[in-house]
This record gives sequence, C-alpha cells and structure tokens, in this order.
Amino acid sequence: MGLAILLVSFAVAVVIGLPIAFGLGIAALLAAFYEGVPPMIVFQRMVAGMNVYSLLAIPFFIFAGELMMRGGIAIRLVHFAEALVGRVRGGLGVVNVFSSMLFGGISGSAVADTSALGSVMIPMMRERGYDDDYSVNVTVTSSIAGVMIPPSHNMILYALAAGGGISITSLFLAGVVPGVIMCFFLAVAAYLVAVKRGYPASPFPGMRALVVAATAALPGFLTAVVIIGGVLSGIFTVTESAAIGAIYALFVTIVVYRSLSLSAFWECITQAIRTTAMVMTLVGTATAFAYFLSLYRVPASIMDMLTGVSENPIVILLLINLALLVLGMFMDMAALILICTPIFLPVVSSFGMDPVQFGMVMMMNLGLGLTTPPVGGCLFVGCAIAKVKIEHVLKTVWPFYLAILIALMLTTYVPAVSLTLPDLLQ
Repeated sequence: MGLAILLVSFAVAVVIGLPIAFGLGIAALLAAFYEGVPPMIVFQRMVAGMNVYSLLAIPFFIFAGELMMRGGIAIRLVHFAEALVGRVRGGLGVVNVFSSMLFGGISGSAVADTSALGSVMIPMMRERGYDDDYSVNVTVTSSIAGVMIPPSHNMILYALAAGGGISITSLFLAGVVPGVIMCFFLAVAAYLVAVKRGYPASPFPGMRALVVAATAALPGFLTAVVIIGGVLSGIFTVTESAAIGAIYALFVTIVVYRSLSLSAFWECITQAIRTTAMVMTLVGTATAFAYFLSLYRVPASIMDMLTGVSENPIVILLLINLALLVLGMFMDMAALILICTPIFLPVVSSFGMDPVQFGMVMMMNLGLGLTTPPVGGCLFVGCAIAKVKIEHVLKTVWPFYLAILIALMLTTYVPAVSLTLPDLLQ
C-alpha cells in the first residue's frame, strides 16, 4: 500500500502540472506519513542528497554554458563549421550537426545547444531555402550531443545516483565516442534528407576563410580543452575544472571576443542561479523519493520481473531501453537519472554490463526524450524559435530518430564503443 501511495501521488502531481521536484517531495512525504516515519527523515535525505562535494561542479558548468550561449561563441562555431563542411549538398544540415557536436562539448547542455545554435542556424537555414521542419529536426536531435560529449552535468548526477563509486572522468571520456557516432549518423540522415529535397550546397569559401573562421572559433573551443585537459592531466578535480572553465569562458567572452554586454552578463548569472536551484531541489527530492523506492524493494522487484520475462541479456537490455525511452517522453531527464539509476543499474550489472557503459546508454535514451513530446524541452525550444507547430515537425523527424536509435543500439550492445577511450586514457 505504501508503494502505491508513493507512485500514485507522484503520478497525480505530474498529471496536474506540478513541477517534478515538488511531485517527488510530496510523494516522499505522503509515504513517510503512511509508514509512520518522522517527516524530518525526508528532509534529512534531501539535505544528504544535495550535500555532496562533486555537485559543486554543476553550477559552474551551468554558468559557463550560459556565458558561451550569450557570449558569441555559438556564432563563431557555426561559421567555422560552415567553412569546413558547408560545401556538401544540404550542407547547412551537416553544419548544424557539426556545430552541435562542437558546442555540446563546451556547454554540456542539450537545451542550451538548441537555444544558442537554433537561434543562429534556423533563421540562416530558412533564409537559404531550407524547410522549417528540416531545420528544427536537425537542430533539436543533434542537440543531444550536449548530453553525451563532455563536460555534461548529467553525468555528474548519474555518478551520484550510482552511489558515488563511478569515476566522473571515466564517464566524461566514455561519452566522446558514442556522441561522435551519434552525430555521424545524424549527419548522414541530414545529408540524405537534403539530397531527397534538393537543398543547395554552399560554395567552399577558400582556405583563407577557413583559417580565419577556425582562428575565431579557437578561443571558445579551448574552453572544452581546459576543462577536459585539466581533469585528464590530474591538475584539476572535476569541480575545480568546472570553476576554471567558467572563469576561462568569462575571459573569452569579455576580453577576447568583447561580445558579452553587462545586461547579458547579468542574465547569465540570474539564469544560472535559477537552473542551479531547480537542479539541486530536484536532486534533494529525488534522493528522498529513491529512499522509499529502496525501502519498498522496488529495484529487486524490477529485477525479478525482468528476469521472469527472459534471462537473455539482449532481451533484458532491450526492455530497459524501451522503459527509459518511454519514461523519457514524460519526465525530466535529471529526475529520471536520479530515480532510474538505482533501479536499473543493479539489473544490468548482474548481466555483466559496466556501469560506465550503462551511463552512456541512459544518457542517450533520456537525451532522446528531450526531443520527443509531450515534455521534450529541446523540441519545444526548437519549435518556438522557428515558430512552427510541433505536429508539423514530428511528421518528418523519423530519419533523425532512426539515426539516434542506431547509435543507441551500438552503445548498448558493443561495450568497446563507450569503454575503449576510458580504458586507454586512465
């Protein structure tokens, strides 16, 4: 009965439109009242969930992402990508994917990727004769690179939800190859659709223009080098590298590019504070919610249910993928990471899957959820920028979903895709 109260109250909260964090907290409190557990336990669990040193990296990564989004880095990356790959048929689609791969490796946020690059790419593509549905589909689906390619604050949440025993550096490294493979398949899909629709190719601007564009984009791109290089070399911890990355992004946008106004800087601060408060509240309430899931032995029950269906690892992993895909359509990514990791990680570990590999599977699954209705944040942002209806976009998005699903299957069933780089560099 206690489990039913926990799950039903949370479902009701979501249906009536309460924020996910509030729904988790209310559900945990109602379960505590039913079980006769002092409510103070719920708040202690919330505080314990937030009182983790590695979580200090999250506000720094968020602030750095805000600086990059509003400080002129995005437009320079787009110009570099266009100079490099814009000459193929339908080149702006491929440019869009390549730009997302570069920007995702700097901002670490799929929604920031959609917002920053979408504001540049969608009007540019419309101006050159590309259909709005194509522009939005490419922008939205390629933004998942921000979840996969390091640095990604969602990977920090996964490490926390997994019990803190997973190296965040390993997770960062593990996301590179799956992220690049996913972007490769998305670029192929963008090219094939562009050829079918007869979109034009941009002329090659020449080596001089390419060098100029690369030089302009280099200071911004070096933000990722500073963050990842500092962690891999052992000079910084992940938290320290996030702080250094934010300082470097501030230096680039103010001193090098001179493109960050005072009002934009203030907007970066306020938005970073809002996002951090939302994430940390979510971490706290999800920790309390997960405590009751554990109390009711939900992970063990899920394992028994899955193994009752089949003991074939291929089937089990497919079922878990389907579950994550469906859940990702209805819930926030951060909340699902914190709730689903303690449930599914023991299951996949019992079948021999490395926790780092499963982290990549979860990131790609839930990243795809950001591009699907009814609550896909990236999808809504992309449609809002283009001023088109979601239904119009969804009619033609399937080639891009298929590209992501192919990359997901490779990440799920080929361990080397995500584990080779961490094994080589650590």
